[in-house]
Formats: sequence, structure tokens, C-alpha cells
Amino acid sequence: MANVLLFHHALGMTPGMDALADLLRDAGHTVTAPDLYDGRTFSSLEAGVAYAAEVGFDVIEALGVKMAERLPQDVVYVGFSLGVMPAQRLAQTRPGARGAVLVSACVPPGTYSGSWPAGVPLQVHAMEQDPLFVEEGDLDAAMNLVESAQSAELILYPGNSHFFADISSPEYNEDAAHALTASILQLLAGVEG
Repeated sequence: MANVLLFHHALGMTPGMDALADLLRDAGHTVTAPDLYDGRTFSSLEAGVAYAAEVGFDVIEALGVKMAERLPQDVVYVGFSLGVMPAQRLAQTRPGARGAVLVSACVPPGTYSGSWPAGVPLQVHAMEQDPLFVEEGDLDAAMNLVESAQSAELILYPGNSHFFADISSPEYNEDAAHALTASILQLLAGVEG
């Protein structure tokens, strides 16, 4: 059983994010999935990002980091889109991280720390034609981060969806979502104990 801290994307803690958290729990893992939007959810990326900008991206990131203080240090951090910011920051700066999964976003490697921590497995998942991931620099950041880490992989799926793993999103892609879930479960199985 692994401890998982899962951060939702810019649409908020949607039913799809809840479903993924439950799926990981059903596999025997302890999952904490904080609602960084205080119950708000959005139907479009633009509305969710506008809300995050109004609150402050740094405030949302700091709230995610604060949530980790309630948990033991041996955590696997999972972040989707906006949730990648606290997940990646914690994985790179909080001692004891057991792994990280970054979905549909990646922050440049030197933002939080000069290097990826030794012995901490990393997975970055995205769709190969997601304009947000490709055109806004996340793909380049992911390639650089994966290259600098000891145990890391970048997994790109065919398609252009940003919220491909959220079953409650119109962008949901069943094949990619199942492949992502299988990869996460494999990583968690590898860090148990």
C-alpha cells in the first residue's frame, strides 16, 4: 500500500477526479485528494484558469503544499494539469517522496530545485498533440526533466485532449485513461513497502 496525494486539474475536484482517487483506493492505496477550489468546479478550462488566476496560482500551489504537511513524508505525488505545480514542487523539495506522476503539464526542472531527487521515480503523461502541453513549453520541460532524472519516463498518447483522464470530461479518452491508470498502479506497486 502506498500513500498518494492527488491534486486535481483546473476544472476542480470533478467526479472524474473523485473516480480516479477511488480507483486507486480500491487497489489498496491510501489516497488523499484535497479540493483546492473549495467545492467549485468548472466546465471549461478558461473558467477554471480564470478562477485560479483570481485566487492566485501561488496561493493554490501553497495550499497544496500545506496539505502535504498533514501526511507522512513517504508519499507519491500525483498532479493533473494545474495540480502538477504542488505535486512537482513537493516531489522535488519535500524529503521522503516515493514517486511522482505529472499529467498534462510539467514545470521546468530548475523551478523548484536544481535537480530531480535521486531514487524518486517519475512519470509524465500527456497527449502528444495537446496544444497546452506542446505549445506552452510543458513538453520541453518534461523532456528536460525526464532526461535529468534517474528513473523517469515521458509517456505520450495519440490525441489532443488535455483532460483525457477525467471520465466526467467531454475530452475523456478511454484508451489513454486506462493506460495512464495502469502506469500509475505499476509505479505504486513498485514503491510499496
